[in-house]
Amino acid sequence: MADGSEAITLRIAEKTMIAEDICLFELRAGDGSDLPAFTAGAHLSVTVPNGETRKYSLCNDPAESDRYVIAVKKEIGGRGGSVCLIEQAQQGDAISVGAPRNDFQLKPGPASYIFIAGGIGITPIRAMIKHLTATRAKPFKLYYFTRSPELMAFREEFSAPEFRGKVVIHHDGGDPAKAYDLWPVLEEPKGAHLYCCGPRGLMEAVRDMTGHWSSAAVHFEDFGAAKARPEDNAPFTVRLAKSGGSVEVPADKSILEALREAGKVLPSSCESGTCGTCRTRLIAGEPDHRDLALSEHERARNIMICVSRAKSSELVLDL
Repeated sequence: MADGSEAITLRIAEKTMIAEDICLFELRAGDGSDLPAFTAGAHLSVTVPNGETRKYSLCNDPAESDRYVIAVKKEIGGRGGSVCLIEQAQQGDAISVGAPRNDFQLKPGPASYIFIAGGIGITPIRAMIKHLTATRAKPFKLYYFTRSPELMAFREEFSAPEFRGKVVIHHDGGDPAKAYDLWPVLEEPKGAHLYCCGPRGLMEAVRDMTGHWSSAAVHFEDFGAAKARPEDNAPFTVRLAKSGGSVEVPADKSILEALREAGKVLPSSCESGTCGTCRTRLIAGEPDHRDLALSEHERARNIMICVSRAKSSELVLDL
């Protein structure tokens, strides 16, 4: 698997369209045995019928040991993985997945939780809410945004009476002028931890509004949305100030990937620009920051090498 986890073969026990262009897949072991445990916020690397691998968040209760549930949005303008999975995979088919991995951990300890979900970004947050509800842990508030009710996964569930006062649902019709005003929600941290998953624009807006929060209290899940198509990227050179030499970064590879191919052993985790593990000191050059981990003042001297690129022909890194 792409994330290094050992693959297991599961059966598609159920396939259901739950909203416009959103399909729910329930995956079980062929013999009905228990599956490797997962925690709220975890994802699976799924091999779709055309052989490509995609990451999808687990959206069911982590206490369920006999099934994995993912919800997949058909991304017509994407790289084809979601379209292939929804159109070609059928109930009863075998499917290969990696063991669950979590780069979006629900941290214990805060006074409360704030969840912000845009569109299909509800999936990892649903698992978190199921966990908090089942364990009667700390209080939470969910802000769930879609363009229209028809595009909202789990609409009936989050509109149910038990979520009254805990869930705010807002549809903007695709009009930025009708976007929900999150500033009153985020103006004062009040000991909460924030978890946000959704379109890039939403996460960048939330990042900008939480610059005064502790970085340890703000968490994003991106799944590599920052990675542009190769045709939108330009190649550039990375010069290594400490070890000497330079590495060419082609349009279809990240700085991290190019450095690894050159024999460098570097720390990383999410590889989507959200966790901060691969932060590297920038010495010279003009970077194209595509991460959600660095604040504006940190960007002057740092770069996230898993997703960010260069606007100049060369970057000099402290490596």
